[in-house]
Amino acid sequence: MHRFKVEKMGCGGCVNSITRAVLGIEPNAQVEVDLGAKLVTVLGATVPADRIAQAIANAGFPAAPLAAA
Repeated sequence: MHRFKVEKMGCGGCVNSITRAVLGIEPNAQVEVDLGAKLVTVLGATVPADRIAQAIANAGFPAAPLAAA
């Protein structure tokens, strides 16, 4: 599981863009978004967190990885 803080995320369109970006590099992952808390959780990922963060950033949303809980 990887978690990211995504401050620039503010609407459903942002959620869709971020989800597409993650699924583009990790097609079998489950992406959960808490829009209010500006958190993205990626379950079932096999790629490193920094690669997922880069994909989210490339979609226009800088993502800060959070430590595993």
